[in-house]
Amino acid sequence: MAIQGSLNASLGKLIGVLRATLFVHLIGTIVVVILLVLPFLREPQQRTLRDVPWYLYLGGVIGVGIIYLVAVSIPRLGVAAATTLIIVGQVGTALAIDEMGAFGLQSAPFTWLKGLGLVLLAAGACMLLKK
Repeated sequence: MAIQGSLNASLGKLIGVLRATLFVHLIGTIVVVILLVLPFLREPQQRTLRDVPWYLYLGGVIGVGIIYLVAVSIPRLGVAAATTLIIVGQVGTALAIDEMGAFGLQSAPFTWLKGLGLVLLAAGACMLLKK
């Protein structure tokens, strides 16, 4: 995440963050298309694309937002602080998703130890933000 974010932030400085976000996704799409045609990487198709709940495709929309926000935040906060804040946000969101069993995933109950782990991550992020 730190390398990808740094590359995207540097690209964003040179060509603009929105254009950088576009090119990162275009290049990623090209790589995935190439991988899809390789016979040894083929996966058995379980459902047609139309049979999948619409909200499961929102990962692409969220991905654009994440790439954009990372490219904006790294130049302002630094790689370590921005990456740590992203991780804290991701872990907090993951704990909520686990608790709810959202998106058809198996639930994993929230515990005080998990909460403490999140608090310690957030404390570490605060330390990295201090100048």
